[in-house]
Amino acid sequence: MPVSRVIAFLFAVTCLHQLADANEGLQATANKNIDFSGAWERNYVRSDDIQRKLQSLVREIRRDAERRARSGMQQNRPSAVATENMARDSISSMVALAQMADLVTRSLVLEIEQDRASIRIGREDTFALRCNFHGGAAVSEENPLGRELCGWDQHQLVFHLYLPEGLNIQHRLTLGPAGRKLNIATTVVSRQVSQPFTVNRVFSRFEAGSQGIRCEETITRGKVCTTVRR
Repeated sequence: MPVSRVIAFLFAVTCLHQLADANEGLQATANKNIDFSGAWERNYVRSDDIQRKLQSLVREIRRDAERRARSGMQQNRPSAVATENMARDSISSMVALAQMADLVTRSLVLEIEQDRASIRIGREDTFALRCNFHGGAAVSEENPLGRELCGWDQHQLVFHLYLPEGLNIQHRLTLGPAGRKLNIATTVVSRQVSQPFTVNRVFSRFEAGSQGIRCEETITRGKVCTTVRR
């Protein structure tokens, strides 16, 4: 069997185990005091910078590859793992992973509706995240994009999306102690890159009709801010 197929098979098995573990770990209910309902806008000061995260990932992967290569040289043979990782971790693949993370976290404003049975997270410029709180464990569902799984991990709300071609996306929502800050940690995993890419977006509550600053920040354009009335 070709090496590429072996890697793809092992990655698929890993994904299945991850799905099973997530299905076991997530619950259908959470602390009744956790309420994400309301309008939220991104806090740029507290949120991650995509460019810096990408640069950090590139440095980390290169250090890891160099370390494994040195280990293989000391043993007078190349490291198979290092060779595989360097083949997978091309700059273009890492940039593509960062661009995907940027794409799925680009929303500047969230509108969240939550009750005891379900939650709907309306995201600007993309599809809403929905989760129904069933009476038992978290339930996975099939959709045109792939397989979805959502539920509570103690005080955090977690969404898993398993896409074709070995691409996985996870959103993990955490409410601040005072209920005024919301952190969404989004992790993108691809078989093309040996390490996942995680970006944290922090949101602050706001009242509709107030005036504020709206900014956009991407890998290519940097940050551009304007004054808007919401």
